Amino acid sequence: MNTITTKDGVEIFYKDWGSGQPIVFHHGWPLSSDDWDAQMLYFVERGYRVIAHDRRGHGRSSQVGGGHDMDHYAADAAAVVEHLDLRSAIHIGHSTGGGEAARYVARHGRGRVAKLVLIGAVPPIMVKTSANPGGLPIEVFDGLREQLAANRSQFYLDFASGPFYGFNRPGAKASQGVIENWWRQGMMGGIKAHYDGIKAFSETDFTEDLKTIDVPVLVMHGDDDQIVPIADSALLSAKLLKKAELKVYEKLPHGMCTTHADLINSDLLDFIKA
Repeated sequence: MNTITTKDGVEIFYKDWGSGQPIVFHHGWPLSSDDWDAQMLYFVERGYRVIAHDRRGHGRSSQVGGGHDMDHYAADAAAVVEHLDLRSAIHIGHSTGGGEAARYVARHGRGRVAKLVLIGAVPPIMVKTSANPGGLPIEVFDGLREQLAANRSQFYLDFASGPFYGFNRPGAKASQGVIENWWRQGMMGGIKAHYDGIKAFSETDFTEDLKTIDVPVLVMHGDDDQIVPIADSALLSAKLLKKAELKVYEKLPHGMCTTHADLINSDLLDFIKA
């Protein structure tokens, strides 16, 4: 297995396929690099070098008890990038991975990053605060923690078969394979990492990160995203970024990289080539 060991002793698993300009993928909660299958195969076949890692506590990386916060996530990503000496890279982050990618680019990416893509991403900040009155109440995230602690396996099945892919919408055709693959990835990781990760993705404020990013950024979001509502995420992020392009997808869900991979891949390729 391809792994690196971070400064605090965590083994991070990564995939590194192909050659050419590197594209680095940052996955969502509570998944793994496998969630990028449709994108990695598409881009490696088009002459790009594709890299994706499993976040600490997720997938095949170490199930450590600590460091489940955005600063560590970004530093772990930086360790992979530095180990592989990636330059002129495009970083693509989905959901929690969008927060990780934004913090990485803002704090570690100088001189190494060409472009950034945020897909259904959590920045600027998800939780409702006095400074972010449109956010989701903390009780929403407390509820996620409660369900995870009570029966993680059933919670993951319910999450994937419902709001994540929009399979709970009238007329939606659910894919059992997609649901079970989501569950498989989630159950590969550690419950401590996933429990702590809820705080990381919901309460981290990325406002200053977004303001400092000076590379072109494509912000992609479905307007029927039930996990990361568009009004308090993509629409705000696009205003904070210096060089943002906002692309809104009508009626598409949070997991649109899987449900509408052909569309998303084509738009990503156009942005990368531009």
